[in-house]
Amino acid sequence: MSFLANSLRRPFVANAARFKRFYSAASFAKDIETVDLAFDKHSPASASSKEPIVFLHGLFGSKVNNRTVSKALASDLNRDVYCLDLRNHGDSPQIARHDYPSLAADVEAFIDNKGLGPSIIIGHSMGAKTAMAVSLLRPDIVKALIPVDNAPIDAQLNSSFPRYARAMKRIEASNLKSSKDAFKIMGEVEEDLSIQQFLLSNLKKAKGESYKFRIPVDILSKSLDFLSDFPFSPEEARYLGPTMFIRGTESH
Repeated sequence: MSFLANSLRRPFVANAARFKRFYSAASFAKDIETVDLAFDKHSPASASSKEPIVFLHGLFGSKVNNRTVSKALASDLNRDVYCLDLRNHGDSPQIARHDYPSLAADVEAFIDNKGLGPSIIIGHSMGAKTAMAVSLLRPDIVKALIPVDNAPIDAQLNSSFPRYARAMKRIEASNLKSSKDAFKIMGEVEEDLSIQQFLLSNLKKAKGESYKFRIPVDILSKSLDFLSDFPFSPEEARYLGPTMFIRGTESH
């Protein structure tokens, strides 16, 4: 993976300028209840001893979002790729706490419990900050870090996310029987059909019942302020390994 060898080697430290809360590495794992994360494993055609890739999705996403690129990475780079469902997303357990320390603790436990050893962690959006949190607090299990479309700073989330959450709550409260009605409600806050489809991919419906979201909308709505935070002190947390930040210029 030559691009990793040539990626940034300056220390990656947390930016402390605007933090509301700090979490220390010493108290990190023992204070957090972790959950067993659901995952898909994509392997190359032949067995490989190379460091695996751990892929983390963004808010309202799931492991399915990264399936195509993960299969390509497994084949092209000849290494295993693990796509995770982060807590309160996809097929992973739902739990009241949803912030970067808890998201990172789950990933840390996954890597430890699966015996993966130092791994290349790729994360998008919420997954990017989760990946950075893991690297700062457990650099021993991070071979390289690739945050996509996010930075280690305390910054307000895109204003669209609260609107999406409110629309999701409205959809659930409306006891809809037709997906067309769900799209109509979501269309009032988001014109882009591809984003509507992404958000409503979380809908599920049992026979004879109304549409509900498989993600805990209330929990995620309450977590939005926490997800704008990045509560790690540069006095205690830093990652010295290869890091490549990928910027998205047309993100939603």
